[in-house]
Amino acid sequence: MRVLLPLAVVFLSGCAGGSPPPDWRLNSIAALNSFQQNYLRGDTRAADVEFERAKSELRSTGDPALVARAELVRCAARAASLEFDGCPEFEKLRADAGAEELAYYEFLSGRAERAPSEEPLSRMVSAGVNFKSGKITPESISAALDIASAQGWRRPLLAWLGVQEKRAEAAGDRAALERIRRRLALVLGPGVAEERVQTLGK
Repeated sequence: MRVLLPLAVVFLSGCAGGSPPPDWRLNSIAALNSFQQNYLRGDTRAADVEFERAKSELRSTGDPALVARAELVRCAARAASLEFDGCPEFEKLRADAGAEELAYYEFLSGRAERAPSEEPLSRMVSAGVNFKSGKITPESISAALDIASAQGWRRPLLAWLGVQEKRAEAAGDRAALERIRRRLALVLGPGVAEERVQTLGK
């Protein structure tokens, strides 16, 4: 959870020492972690259920800033998977967000710099932001692919393979293109891969 800096630092610091943390705190952390893993694995339905469970726990506090942090969690996972929508749900809560949340939002939007931690997802989010800002390098694309592959994160793996595919196609590198498409087919599975090949051939 440390990769989601604004949310994790506040939540986890409240769990150290002193009285036992309230149920909403523990439940929301568990749900957000489950959302993140399901989303990155490509299970959208399960991810949506867990995210709504987390938001329900956070709403029980009546604190919009906490819900705003949860929206940043979702936006960060989407950025790692090269899915950008401007974080509209965070925008609705922006007036009640704190300085750290606003700074992280600026980073996700590509308008501010932020050094990634050594956590795999932190590095993936940073790569996604750099891609959005047009600052990505071939080495960073390969590194993002390696991280997604090592973690078994199907959704960002497919997204970054798609980036490599377009670059190889633009460069006219047939050997690389065929290698990338074989890898895509492996991740997608037989039925989906065959449908994709037919679509590309049209």
